[in-house]
Amino acid sequence: MIMRKLLSSLSPSGGKARLSILFFHRALPEPDSLRPDEIDAQRFDQICGWLSQWFNVLPMHEAVARLQRGDLPARAMVITFDDGYADNHTVALPILQRHGLTATFYVATGFLDGGRMWNDSVVESIRLSTAPLIELAGTVAAPLGNLQLGDFSQRRSAISQVIQAIKYLEPCERLDWVSAITERAGAILPNDLMMSSGQVCALRDAGMQIGAHTVSHPILAKLTRNAAQREIADSKHSLEALLDEPVSLFAYPNGKLDEDYSAESVQIVREFGFSAAVSTAWGAARTADDIFQLPRFTPWDRGRLRFGIRLARNLINS
Repeated sequence: MIMRKLLSSLSPSGGKARLSILFFHRALPEPDSLRPDEIDAQRFDQICGWLSQWFNVLPMHEAVARLQRGDLPARAMVITFDDGYADNHTVALPILQRHGLTATFYVATGFLDGGRMWNDSVVESIRLSTAPLIELAGTVAAPLGNLQLGDFSQRRSAISQVIQAIKYLEPCERLDWVSAITERAGAILPNDLMMSSGQVCALRDAGMQIGAHTVSHPILAKLTRNAAQREIADSKHSLEALLDEPVSLFAYPNGKLDEDYSAESVQIVREFGFSAAVSTAWGAARTADDIFQLPRFTPWDRGRLRFGIRLARNLINS
């Protein structure tokens, strides 16, 4: 009750309302020692329990429309997921349904039906390799040196080292580095990490909303205008063909202005007829904010009180 009152004072109804948008990527069936910060089923269930008590969780379309009209309810919130992982359907959906909540799922269409994102190729190569180290001498990834894989701590360190080193490389160059790592790791990588087309349809049929997240999850700010247009438009058109309905919501990959997407990216999203887009800038949206750069935030705290206070601080700082 105290938390609801605090959040109501910070996020009132009407013209002074603020819209909190949470974002997640995965809902793992079990905790992952290589990704200790990733949300798992038990943790997501706990979070959804808190959110259902504290907030009025709305579908993104409704929330954006009401934000613009100035008639949001107090403690308005939207839940979002990025990328299109299969556990969004198998794990997150049943939990959301159990708590009576809705969410929007932003899907990178190029990875549907057996695809795999480059960062997951890195993680799974390091996870599944049976070698004590991955030797990269003689490959394009040689600057990384040898990746030590003695224990979970070393594997986590290797994952962080690789991802930080190659995240902002040109796409073709990054793919070459990833290919070198996966080849030297000698592991058979999974092809069921991302959703199938049927699972995307099942989310929609369950009352969830589907948004576009480009085709290949590139750094839009580093693309030419034509390449960015293809990534944005093709993801929209692919989902519209799959769902047989308009797709008007978009999420910028990685989501940091100037670093990951640019003012030109925003212009392209507008030109292709989207109605709203989300970034990963912290904050809560106000009525006057740009609906094509809506902020998102997710507390990392594990305790109920600290989680709620972090949400309150995000509202205060918005």
